[in-house]
Amino acid sequence: MSEVYIIQNQDQLFLSKQRAWVDGREAASLYRTPHRDEAVNEKFEVNSKDYSQRVTLVTCTLNDRGVPMIDPAILPAPIPKEDESLALDLPASDSTPTAPEQTAPSSANAG
Repeated sequence: MSEVYIIQNQDQLFLSKQRAWVDGREAASLYRTPHRDEAVNEKFEVNSKDYSQRVTLVTCTLNDRGVPMIDPAILPAPIPKEDESLALDLPASDSTPTAPEQTAPSSANAG
């Protein structure tokens, strides 16, 4: 089995291939590279885009399918997925407050 580098932030979230922070439950979607210098470059880019991120490199072994095996001790709590059934179905008139209409004086009435 070979080793790869993955990137984890201070919230224990992992960088995905789409450059988003995910909980790591789907390890196949994580950014990974076998080269330490590439991982360091990616870490630098992440820190350049958002200086508040505290990013570390994590070494993982790959399973038989080439997916990183992440130690469960470093996994964060699962991120809840947005559920469409929980969305509120409000009519448009209830969701948008309306202001009283103001009419501007027209030039025809000024005269």
